[in-house]
Amino acid sequence: MKKLLKLVPILIATLVLASCSSSDENNSATGSGECTPDSLATVEAGVLTIATGEPAYEPWVLNDAPESGEGFEAAVAYAVAEQLGYSNSQVKWIRTTFDGAIAPGPKKFDFNIQQYSITAERAKVVDFSSPYYKSNQSIVSYKGSKIEGVASISDLKAKNPKLGAAVASTSLDAIENQLGLKPQVFNDNAAAVAALKNGQIDGLVVDLPTAFYLSAVEVPNGIIVGQLENSADNDGGAGLLLAKDSPITSCVTQAVDTIRDNGTLASITEQWLAASAGAPFLN
Repeated sequence: MKKLLKLVPILIATLVLASCSSSDENNSATGSGECTPDSLATVEAGVLTIATGEPAYEPWVLNDAPESGEGFEAAVAYAVAEQLGYSNSQVKWIRTTFDGAIAPGPKKFDFNIQQYSITAERAKVVDFSSPYYKSNQSIVSYKGSKIEGVASISDLKAKNPKLGAAVASTSLDAIENQLGLKPQVFNDNAAAVAALKNGQIDGLVVDLPTAFYLSAVEVPNGIIVGQLENSADNDGGAGLLLAKDSPITSCVTQAVDTIRDNGTLASITEQWLAASAGAPFLN
Protein backbone atom coordinates (compact mmCIF):
# COMPACT_ATOMS: atom_id res chain seq x y z
CA MET A 1 0.00 0.00 0.00
CA LYS A 2 2.98 2.31 0.52
CA LYS A 3 3.65 2.01 -3.21
CA LEU A 4 0.08 3.11 -3.84
CA LEU A 5 0.42 6.13 -1.59
CA LYS A 6 3.54 7.20 -3.46
CA LEU A 7 1.44 7.21 -6.61
CA VAL A 8 -1.27 9.26 -5.00
CA PRO A 9 -0.39 12.95 -5.48
CA ILE A 10 -1.17 15.13 -2.51
CA LEU A 11 -0.39 18.81 -2.17
CA ILE A 12 1.80 19.14 0.87
CA ALA A 13 1.22 22.86 0.46
CA THR A 14 -2.32 22.25 1.65
CA LEU A 15 -0.94 20.72 4.80
CA VAL A 16 0.72 23.90 6.03
CA LEU A 17 0.22 23.76 9.77
CA ALA A 18 -0.80 26.70 11.85
CA SER A 19 1.80 27.60 14.41
CA CYS A 20 0.37 27.35 17.89
CA SER A 21 2.70 27.97 20.79
CA SER A 22 2.05 26.45 24.18
CA SER A 23 1.24 28.80 27.01
CA ASP A 24 3.59 29.34 29.94
CA GLU A 25 1.04 27.49 32.05
CA ASN A 26 1.26 24.41 29.83
CA ASN A 27 5.06 24.53 29.82
CA SER A 28 5.02 24.75 33.60
CA ALA A 29 2.70 21.75 33.82
CA THR A 30 5.04 19.61 31.77
CA GLY A 31 8.06 20.78 33.69
CA SER A 32 6.44 19.74 36.95
CA GLY A 33 5.63 16.28 35.58
CA GLU A 34 1.85 16.76 35.37
CA CYS A 35 1.61 15.54 31.76
CA THR A 36 2.51 11.91 32.45
CA PRO A 37 0.54 8.65 32.45
CA ASP A 38 0.62 8.61 36.26
CA SER A 39 -0.97 12.04 36.56
CA LEU A 40 -3.23 12.43 33.52
CA ALA A 41 -6.94 12.01 34.25
CA THR A 42 -7.66 9.65 31.36
CA VAL A 43 -10.81 7.57 30.84
CA GLU A 44 -8.92 4.50 32.05
CA ALA A 45 -6.04 4.95 34.47
CA GLY A 46 -2.65 4.34 32.89
CA VAL A 47 -4.19 3.91 29.43
CA LEU A 48 -4.62 6.41 26.58
CA THR A 49 -7.91 5.67 24.80
CA ILE A 50 -7.92 6.99 21.23
CA ALA A 51 -10.93 6.92 18.92
CA THR A 52 -11.20 6.92 15.15
CA GLY A 53 -13.87 6.19 12.56
CA GLU A 54 -15.50 2.96 11.41
CA PRO A 55 -14.06 2.36 8.92
CA ALA A 56 -10.93 4.53 8.90
CA TYR A 57 -9.80 5.29 5.35
CA GLU A 58 -6.33 5.45 3.87
CA PRO A 59 -4.10 7.44 3.84
CA TRP A 60 -5.25 8.25 7.39
CA VAL A 61 -5.14 4.63 8.57
CA LEU A 62 -3.82 1.73 6.50
CA ASN A 63 -6.04 -1.32 6.13
CA ASP A 64 -8.48 0.07 8.73
CA ALA A 65 -6.02 -0.99 11.46
CA PRO A 66 -5.01 2.03 13.58
CA GLU A 67 -3.22 -0.20 16.08
CA SER A 68 -0.56 -0.83 13.41
CA GLY A 69 0.52 2.81 13.58
CA GLU A 70 0.51 2.91 9.77
CA GLY A 71 -1.17 5.80 8.00
CA PHE A 72 -0.98 9.53 8.68
CA GLU A 73 -3.42 9.82 11.58
CA ALA A 74 -2.45 6.51 13.17
CA ALA A 75 1.17 7.65 13.19
CA VAL A 76 0.24 11.08 14.58
CA ALA A 77 -1.78 9.45 17.36
CA TYR A 78 1.15 7.26 18.45
CA ALA A 79 3.55 10.20 18.25
CA VAL A 80 1.29 12.18 20.60
CA ALA A 81 0.97 9.17 22.90
CA GLU A 82 4.75 8.78 23.03
CA GLN A 83 5.18 12.47 23.79
CA LEU A 84 2.79 12.04 26.73
CA GLY A 85 4.81 9.09 27.99
CA TYR A 86 2.60 6.20 26.83
CA SER A 87 4.04 3.09 25.23
CA ASN A 88 2.23 1.49 22.29
CA SER A 89 0.91 -1.22 24.64
CA GLN A 90 -0.72 1.50 26.77
CA VAL A 91 -2.74 2.81 23.82
CA LYS A 92 -6.29 1.51 23.39
CA TRP A 93 -8.29 2.14 20.19
CA ILE A 94 -12.08 2.41 19.96
CA ARG A 95 -14.42 3.36 17.10
CA THR A 96 -17.04 6.10 16.90
CA THR A 97 -19.22 7.71 14.29
CA PHE A 98 -18.11 11.16 13.15
CA ASP A 99 -21.17 13.06 14.36
CA GLY A 100 -21.61 10.97 17.50
CA ALA A 101 -18.17 11.88 18.77
CA ILE A 102 -18.68 15.59 18.24
CA ALA A 103 -22.06 15.71 20.01
CA PRO A 104 -22.20 17.36 23.47
CA GLY A 105 -21.70 15.14 26.48
CA PRO A 106 -19.18 12.79 28.10
CA LYS A 107 -16.81 10.75 25.94
CA LYS A 108 -15.55 7.18 26.10
CA PHE A 109 -12.22 8.27 24.63
CA ASP A 110 -9.40 10.58 25.67
CA PHE A 111 -9.10 12.06 22.20
CA ASN A 112 -10.58 11.34 18.78
CA ILE A 113 -8.61 11.67 15.54
CA GLN A 114 -10.93 11.80 12.52
CA GLN A 115 -9.99 14.92 10.52
CA TYR A 116 -12.08 17.16 12.75
CA SER A 117 -11.79 20.71 11.48
CA ILE A 118 -11.48 23.24 14.28
CA THR A 119 -14.40 25.67 14.20
CA ALA A 120 -15.79 28.14 16.71
CA GLU A 121 -19.20 26.47 16.59
CA ARG A 122 -17.80 23.03 17.43
CA ALA A 123 -15.58 24.47 20.14
CA LYS A 124 -18.72 25.39 22.08
CA VAL A 125 -19.36 21.70 22.87
CA VAL A 126 -15.96 19.98 22.55
CA ASP A 127 -12.29 20.79 23.05
CA PHE A 128 -9.61 20.71 20.35
CA SER A 129 -5.87 20.40 20.45
CA SER A 130 -3.80 22.71 18.30
CA PRO A 131 -3.93 21.67 14.61
CA TYR A 132 -1.94 18.75 13.28
CA TYR A 133 -3.11 19.03 9.66
CA LYS A 134 -4.75 21.39 7.20
CA SER A 135 -6.31 20.66 3.83
CA ASN A 136 -8.73 21.92 1.21
CA GLN A 137 -12.07 20.31 0.43
CA SER A 138 -12.42 18.59 -2.94
CA ILE A 139 -15.00 16.85 -5.13
CA VAL A 140 -14.71 13.17 -6.09
CA SER A 141 -16.69 11.82 -9.03
CA TYR A 142 -16.23 9.28 -11.84
CA LYS A 143 -15.47 9.36 -15.54
CA GLY A 144 -18.56 10.09 -17.59
CA SER A 145 -20.41 11.87 -14.77
CA LYS A 146 -22.26 15.11 -15.46
CA ILE A 147 -19.61 17.11 -13.58
CA GLU A 148 -16.52 15.66 -15.23
CA GLY A 149 -14.45 18.45 -16.74
CA VAL A 150 -16.06 21.43 -15.01
CA ALA A 151 -13.52 24.21 -14.57
CA SER A 152 -15.19 26.61 -12.16
CA ILE A 153 -17.80 26.83 -9.44
CA SER A 154 -20.18 28.53 -11.86
CA ASP A 155 -19.72 25.67 -14.36
CA LEU A 156 -20.40 23.21 -11.57
CA LYS A 157 -23.57 24.96 -10.41
CA ALA A 158 -24.84 25.12 -13.99
CA LYS A 159 -24.88 21.32 -14.00
CA ASN A 160 -27.16 21.32 -10.92
CA PRO A 161 -25.39 18.26 -9.52
CA LYS A 162 -26.29 16.10 -6.56
CA LEU A 163 -23.32 16.37 -4.19
CA GLY A 164 -23.01 14.33 -1.02
CA ALA A 165 -21.09 14.69 2.24
CA ALA A 166 -20.99 13.20 5.72
CA VAL A 167 -23.27 14.68 8.35
CA ALA A 168 -21.78 17.38 10.62
CA SER A 169 -18.67 17.66 8.43
CA THR A 170 -16.95 20.74 7.03
CA SER A 171 -17.43 19.07 3.64
CA LEU A 172 -21.16 19.53 4.17
CA ASP A 173 -20.56 23.19 5.02
CA ALA A 174 -18.54 23.61 1.82
CA ILE A 175 -21.42 22.36 -0.35
CA GLU A 176 -23.87 24.72 1.31
CA ASN A 177 -21.74 27.81 1.85
CA GLN A 178 -19.02 27.75 -0.81
CA LEU A 179 -20.95 26.09 -3.61
CA GLY A 180 -24.43 27.29 -2.71
CA LEU A 181 -25.98 23.89 -3.37
CA LYS A 182 -28.30 21.67 -1.37
CA PRO A 183 -26.29 18.65 -0.19
CA GLN A 184 -27.24 15.02 0.04
CA VAL A 185 -26.42 14.12 3.67
CA PHE A 186 -25.01 10.73 4.72
CA ASN A 187 -24.23 9.23 8.11
CA ASP A 188 -20.56 8.86 7.18
CA ASN A 189 -18.16 8.78 4.24
CA ALA A 190 -18.65 5.05 3.75
CA ALA A 191 -22.36 5.55 3.04
CA ALA A 192 -21.61 8.47 0.75
CA VAL A 193 -19.04 6.45 -1.20
CA ALA A 194 -21.61 3.68 -1.68
CA ALA A 195 -24.10 6.24 -3.01
CA LEU A 196 -21.52 7.58 -5.46
CA LYS A 197 -20.72 4.06 -6.69
CA ASN A 198 -24.43 3.41 -7.20
CA GLY A 199 -24.94 6.64 -9.15
CA GLN A 200 -27.26 8.13 -6.52
CA ILE A 201 -25.09 11.24 -6.36
CA ASP A 202 -22.86 12.92 -8.94
CA GLY A 203 -20.03 13.78 -6.59
CA LEU A 204 -18.76 13.44 -3.04
CA VAL A 205 -17.08 16.28 -1.14
CA VAL A 206 -14.22 15.23 1.16
CA ASP A 207 -10.82 16.60 2.20
CA LEU A 208 -8.13 16.42 -0.47
CA PRO A 209 -6.02 13.48 0.79
CA THR A 210 -9.14 11.34 1.21
CA ALA A 211 -10.22 12.38 -2.29
CA PHE A 212 -6.99 11.08 -3.79
CA TYR A 213 -7.43 7.72 -2.07
CA LEU A 214 -11.13 7.37 -2.97
CA SER A 215 -10.59 8.30 -6.62
CA ALA A 216 -7.62 5.95 -6.97
CA VAL A 217 -8.91 2.95 -5.02
CA GLU A 218 -12.54 3.00 -3.89
CA VAL A 219 -14.48 4.58 -6.76
CA PRO A 220 -14.37 2.77 -10.13
CA ASN A 221 -13.00 5.15 -12.79
CA GLY A 222 -12.76 7.73 -10.06
CA ILE A 223 -11.68 11.31 -10.72
CA ILE A 224 -11.11 14.44 -8.68
CA VAL A 225 -13.19 17.16 -10.26
CA GLY A 226 -11.34 19.87 -8.36
CA GLN A 227 -10.56 21.38 -4.98
CA LEU A 228 -11.93 24.41 -3.17
CA GLU A 229 -10.04 27.18 -1.46
CA ASN A 230 -10.27 26.99 2.33
CA SER A 231 -13.18 29.04 3.60
CA ALA A 232 -12.80 31.38 6.55
CA ASP A 233 -14.61 28.81 8.71
CA ASN A 234 -12.11 26.10 7.77
CA ASP A 235 -8.84 27.95 8.31
CA GLY A 236 -8.16 26.40 11.70
CA GLY A 237 -7.03 23.04 10.37
CA ALA A 238 -7.82 19.68 11.95
CA GLY A 239 -7.27 19.06 15.65
CA LEU A 240 -7.57 16.18 18.07
CA LEU A 241 -11.08 16.23 19.55
CA LEU A 242 -11.59 15.94 23.32
CA ALA A 243 -14.53 16.25 25.70
CA LYS A 244 -15.44 19.82 26.60
CA ASP A 245 -13.20 21.09 29.40
CA SER A 246 -11.22 17.85 29.40
CA PRO A 247 -8.51 17.88 32.08
CA ILE A 248 -5.97 16.66 29.53
CA THR A 249 -6.61 19.18 26.72
CA SER A 250 -3.61 21.36 27.58
CA CYS A 251 -1.26 18.37 27.79
CA VAL A 252 -2.51 16.91 24.49
CA THR A 253 -2.15 20.33 22.85
CA GLN A 254 1.40 20.66 24.11
CA ALA A 255 2.21 17.19 22.78
CA VAL A 256 0.94 18.22 19.32
CA ASP A 257 2.95 21.46 19.51
CA THR A 258 6.09 19.51 20.45
CA ILE A 259 5.90 17.00 17.60
CA ARG A 260 5.31 19.92 15.22
CA ASP A 261 8.27 21.89 16.60
CA ASN A 262 10.73 18.99 16.72
CA GLY A 263 10.08 17.86 13.14
CA THR A 264 8.24 14.62 13.95
CA LEU A 265 5.00 15.84 12.37
CA ALA A 266 6.80 16.92 9.21
CA SER A 267 8.40 13.48 8.93
CA ILE A 268 5.04 11.75 9.37
CA THR A 269 3.50 14.02 6.75
CA GLU A 270 6.31 13.29 4.30
CA GLN A 271 6.01 9.53 4.85
CA TRP A 272 2.25 9.14 4.56
CA LEU A 273 1.10 12.08 2.44
CA ALA A 274 3.13 12.14 -0.76
CA ALA A 275 4.22 15.59 -1.97
CA SER A 276 3.26 16.51 -5.52
CA ALA A 277 0.71 18.52 -7.45
CA GLY A 278 -2.72 17.20 -8.32
CA ALA A 279 -6.28 18.49 -8.32
CA PRO A 280 -7.14 21.77 -10.06
CA PHE A 281 -8.79 24.60 -8.14
CA LEU A 282 -12.41 25.51 -8.80
CA ASN A 283 -12.78 29.27 -8.52
